[in-house]
Amino acid sequence: MAGGAAAAPGALLCALLWAVTAAAPGGGPAPGAFGRVYRGAVNISSERLYAFAYSSEPGQVDAVRVYVNSSSENLQYPVLFVVRQQKGVLSWQVPLIFRGLYQRTYNYQEVSRTLCPSEPAPDTGPSDQIIFVDVASMAPFNIAYELLVTRLESFQLKTNKPFNFTASPSQPQYFLYKFPQDVDSVIIKVVSDAVYPCSVVSVQDIVCPVYDLDHNVEFNGVYQSMTKQAAITVQRKDFPGEQFFVVFVIKPEDYACGGSVPSSIHGNVNRTWNLQRTKNLQVTIVPSIKKSVYIQAMLFSFLSFLSFYMGSVVVAINKNRSGIMTSSHPITASTPEGSSYGAIGTSSSSGGRQLSSPEHGPPAGSDTDSSVEEESDFDTMPEIESDKNVIRTKVFLYLSDLSRKDRRIVSKKYKIYFWNIITIAVFYALPVIQLVITYQTVVNVTGNQDICYYNFLCAHPLGVLSAFNNILSNVGHMLLGFLFLLIVLRRDILHRRAMEMKDDYGIPKHFGLFYAMGIALMMEGVLSACYHVCPNYSNFQFDTSFMYMIAGLCMLKLYQTRHPDINASAYSAYASFAVVICLAVLGVVFGKNDMWFWVIFSLIHVLASLALSTQIYYMGRFKMDLGIFRRAAMVLYTDCIQQCSRPMYMVGDFSLFCTSFSICLVFSVQKRGLLHPSLQIRSSEKLLPIPLFCIVATAVVWAAALYFFFQTLSSWEETPAESREKNRSCILLGFFDDHDVWHFLSAAALFFSFLVLLTLDDDLDTVRRDKIPVF
Repeated sequence: MAGGAAAAPGALLCALLWAVTAAAPGGGPAPGAFGRVYRGAVNISSERLYAFAYSSEPGQVDAVRVYVNSSSENLQYPVLFVVRQQKGVLSWQVPLIFRGLYQRTYNYQEVSRTLCPSEPAPDTGPSDQIIFVDVASMAPFNIAYELLVTRLESFQLKTNKPFNFTASPSQPQYFLYKFPQDVDSVIIKVVSDAVYPCSVVSVQDIVCPVYDLDHNVEFNGVYQSMTKQAAITVQRKDFPGEQFFVVFVIKPEDYACGGSVPSSIHGNVNRTWNLQRTKNLQVTIVPSIKKSVYIQAMLFSFLSFLSFYMGSVVVAINKNRSGIMTSSHPITASTPEGSSYGAIGTSSSSGGRQLSSPEHGPPAGSDTDSSVEEESDFDTMPEIESDKNVIRTKVFLYLSDLSRKDRRIVSKKYKIYFWNIITIAVFYALPVIQLVITYQTVVNVTGNQDICYYNFLCAHPLGVLSAFNNILSNVGHMLLGFLFLLIVLRRDILHRRAMEMKDDYGIPKHFGLFYAMGIALMMEGVLSACYHVCPNYSNFQFDTSFMYMIAGLCMLKLYQTRHPDINASAYSAYASFAVVICLAVLGVVFGKNDMWFWVIFSLIHVLASLALSTQIYYMGRFKMDLGIFRRAAMVLYTDCIQQCSRPMYMVGDFSLFCTSFSICLVFSVQKRGLLHPSLQIRSSEKLLPIPLFCIVATAVVWAAALYFFFQTLSSWEETPAESREKNRSCILLGFFDDHDVWHFLSAAALFFSFLVLLTLDDDLDTVRRDKIPVF
């Protein structure tokens, strides 16, 4: 019964093919057989027509591949092959010509193409198909050819089953994949042992014709270039038919994948490349993660950092119970009623005299931020003791010597940091967001996945975003940045209450820089997320700009802690950050191969380091003007030639200068941050439990974070294909990769680093400022 049913369509097909042959003029097409090699010759007066018939069962997709070959290398008279199907026509010539860079041509005499299959409707029963192959040429002489038509046995790819095949520029391959019922998303993984030849992997809808040549593969679907590895995530919702073609094309040149670039337009014009650019490939289609994994990843991201909020609440409750923040300052009855912020009593640093307070001394506005002031017409002893140019020349400086300005004026100065960084963030973030949205739109519309440098083996899309996991992992910077702002706000409120008691103990509390650091941490998360929407060479500075600003603010805060009166203004600080960021961008653009850039950069770096070290050494009294060279020559002569004098302040200036020449900006922050506690211990200061815990946590988390940072998963300094060689699978929850873990850990490390700066000098809250040394 089954045999009769199967024979009926075959008999009908034979009858149909006989009828077409008999009705055709000139004898009609020659009936062809699959798997048989046909040899012949054609010229301008003769052509050959072959007909191949087959039957497809319901739900079965049968693919046919046509192989042709011609020994002729005459480009003026190629052999033309035209294949006619029920719903389309496919044609090409032999030799097949590919064009590369500088209009170089590459000729192939062997060509094989897979015909676009037609799937029979489920309710129509078996489908009979006829294929006509027409061979012709306009040559006045005979040109020999070979023709082979076969049915593909392995055309449909299976889930989790690797499939090996070979392709070349003139012999592209494509295969069909159907989504299983329980799979909504898959990852197409393609690997090869050889780097070259350069290839392209494309995913196209079930539409004829299939674009499977180098010059048209980018016309449809999603595609990416490849050397040794490629991966494309495909979602069921993007294909209404729940199936798609995976197309593999070998490029005629390798420059798009980082290979050598043809040197000229001449040479090898008629050379054949039949066996020289073949590539063995293996494709495996595996199911991607389910929706539940997205939910787990989001819960993990938010709950992990919300636990920091819970820990902060517990610490705050314990501190309130112990009364550390509200009753730890022993304000004695002997404190003068007229003293104010920055005033000190009798001490070794004041020469046995009580320094005048701002209320009884010069007006607060007269103590300006200028680095050098003109000498007064009077030379009395009280003025000598109160003049900052005299006080700052002492061999041993104490905090009271560098915190003499009115508290309100200094606080307003540091609040400018906070308002300026908000303004910078708004004007910086708005165009960034608009640009990355445009990038993502271009990727989604064109299908060109070479625009963005993702880790394609762990890029999980959500909505219009191609790599949602890289964006989600930046939530830690925003949450911890906001938490740091809350902690600073709490300490600011408690400090204001303490100042009502006329406190002149401990480090002067100016919270403007801390607020700016919190905003910078939040903006680092925002801009890093924007960068990872479409990471590439054009927008890398989005991810690094606020890193430089965070490093600079931390350095300023370290110096400002014991030098509150002579720290840099917000305007000069942010201008310096802008110069650093500009140099960083120029370094990426010009610094790879241009020696002149590094010469100029080194010169600027040396001059900037000398200027900064000089300002720090002279405690803000050094003036930058045209007389700087004359004064420098005099100092060199008197201190180095006439007599060899040791520097007055050894630790801070020398360490900063050596640090500037030995390590980069970020690591200089860490070095100076480690130097500060060591100098505290040297000065018989102690570390309280909270800053000690933060220091240990900072060191541990930074070490772990840097390990994952150096696990390079992509690189926009290389071609997209070369970058994909570094791609790796997810390592956390099946959702996050190494770089996402770096985001998590770096956010925590920066948060602990900020807490170190915030709490490091809490042990000095009970120490008078005239007893706190400056270093």
